[in-house]
Amino acid sequence: MREHSGIAANRITRLVGALLCLGVAAIHVTDQGGIPGSQSPQYIACLYWALEIVAVLTALLLLAGVIRPGWFLAMGVAAGPILGYVLTRGPGLPDDHGDVGNWTYPLGLVSLAFEGALLILAATCFLRATRRGPRRGGTRRGPRHAAARPR
Repeated sequence: MREHSGIAANRITRLVGALLCLGVAAIHVTDQGGIPGSQSPQYIACLYWALEIVAVLTALLLLAGVIRPGWFLAMGVAAGPILGYVLTRGPGLPDDHGDVGNWTYPLGLVSLAFEGALLILAATCFLRATRRGPRRGGTRRGPRHAAARPR
């Protein structure tokens, strides 16, 4: 029974991660004015598109149970826009100084909430998955099963 509840918790956690990834993508589609959007300069529009595509693919990986790569990419889906927010509001980016000082942009704050939650969840799950190590053979054999092994 305990193993069953652990599997259910893992699925729920991956579902939450996938929904957060899709939320990040949806927020950025909204911010750019839809698809294909009207962000300028062009390199920022390309970064938006890349983020949106990777966020959707990451959500699919998490839902499919691809644990380590999924959580690793989810950390990037979260950290990339956080860095972008800080850079565009702080010093600004080349050819893009329109948001310098605009720290209270409502959609940006919603985005930071989604990205912060995703970053914490993804980092926790990724570290937990890497500490567990790969499973081999599907069963655990400890000292209790040593006598059952052929010699």
